[in-house]
Amino acid sequence: MATTTLEETSAALPDVGDSVRALYGDGIVGHKQAFERAWVRRLAEDVDAAFAEARGREGGAVGRGPHRWYVEIHPEALRGFVDLVDHPWVRAISDAVLGPDYRVVEVGFDIPFAGAVNQPWHRDFPSPPATRSEGRLTSLAFNVTCVDTEADMGPFEVAPGTQWEAGTGFEHEMFPPRSEYPRYEKLAERKFPRMGDISARSALTIHRGTKNHSDKARPVLVLGMDAPGAGNAEHHDMAVTRGFWAGLPPRVRRHMGCPIVDALTPITQKHTIEGLVM
Repeated sequence: MATTTLEETSAALPDVGDSVRALYGDGIVGHKQAFERAWVRRLAEDVDAAFAEARGREGGAVGRGPHRWYVEIHPEALRGFVDLVDHPWVRAISDAVLGPDYRVVEVGFDIPFAGAVNQPWHRDFPSPPATRSEGRLTSLAFNVTCVDTEADMGPFEVAPGTQWEAGTGFEHEMFPPRSEYPRYEKLAERKFPRMGDISARSALTIHRGTKNHSDKARPVLVLGMDAPGAGNAEHHDMAVTRGFWAGLPPRVRRHMGCPIVDALTPITQKHTIEGLVM
């Protein structure tokens, strides 16, 4: 379970205002030791099981480059799903940036294995009109590492402040030209989260996974949130069963907009980021 409740640690949480300013500035912000390491070990077990299931069927996992895979899953594949979406920092940041009617639209994970190479610099989808014309973020990606990230494991690299670039000249409005790579490399910051840390970022901030020189995998959970009307839910297929829905706290239920079904259908991955399948 999560280490704490809102009532127990509201004073210990990172200041929400500072976190929002970081998201609008650098495009990424972190909360160290938001979860106990035992909780993360259980998360890693669930990710391993979901990956084995996905790789055992056609379309269960999508390549994000050599030796790198992405898998979208249903929420109930994670025993700690409620702990995650109901964590006080996750709730507070989502509410402050996306508004009180934010929605959970994606649960998945990315795994770079040994041999994964530098990805192209990219953003996860084109910049929406609200961001380009109004300077407003309409989605957030929360990331939870399943391991202690070391320098040789292909850490995540981000170019701070680039969430505001219009990207209209990018390929597919997501992939900047290679002529811009030196600029991003000058800006680049590598992130070394440890088990228990969580980060929030704008998926528009230009980023990439780097080359994994180690013999270890670096699985990272992804939780996607949308503001009303952001439109990213249509690119995902997560659902919950009626029994799972009935057991969710009302505070979580109000942010779930996915279908409620009698039985889950395995997800065939469609969240392909063209250009990363090299």
